[in-house]
Amino acid sequence: MIYRLLPVLALLALIIGVVALSGPQREPAAAPTIAEAVLDPGYAARNARLIQTGPDGEPLYTLDAAQIRQEPDEGRVDMQQVQLGFRDAAGNNWTARGAHGAMGQDTGVIELDGAVHVTGIVPGTQDSTDISSERLSFDTNAQLVTTHDPVQIIMSGRQLEAQGLLANLKERRVQLESAVHGSFLP
Repeated sequence: MIYRLLPVLALLALIIGVVALSGPQREPAAAPTIAEAVLDPGYAARNARLIQTGPDGEPLYTLDAAQIRQEPDEGRVDMQQVQLGFRDAAGNNWTARGAHGAMGQDTGVIELDGAVHVTGIVPGTQDSTDISSERLSFDTNAQLVTTHDPVQIIMSGRQLEAQGLLANLKERRVQLESAVHGSFLP
């Protein structure tokens, strides 16, 4: 009797095997691609200092910020309570301060906003100058300071107000764009 059951059990096992193998195949879970697995989270820091040096190894500018955060997906670095130190073509030190700042990655342009003040010594004089505006941009490569917003310049106790400014630090030239009010008399 066992001899008769053995072929039936073998046939039943064969049918179960065929059904199991011919059914829908399960795919293994897809492994994450490299782009999905490694997202660049950027960086963040408190009380950060960035120093850009020139070919001679001397600092071209220093940037201090209470907070700094890289946004790699947007291609920029955001900053809070920013202080920028730089030298003009004559070697005079200048300082720019703003409540907020942004720097494009690989652009060399630093944008400051929120009660921006730039102070330094005008080449050829011993007079301190204060430039203030709500927004200001500094191109570290071309050494250009620009704004299209209202700007106020105080130098030697005298005051000028204008709409917009272009200061070329390499050529030691300041150009006020429009609506200039004030005078510098000898």
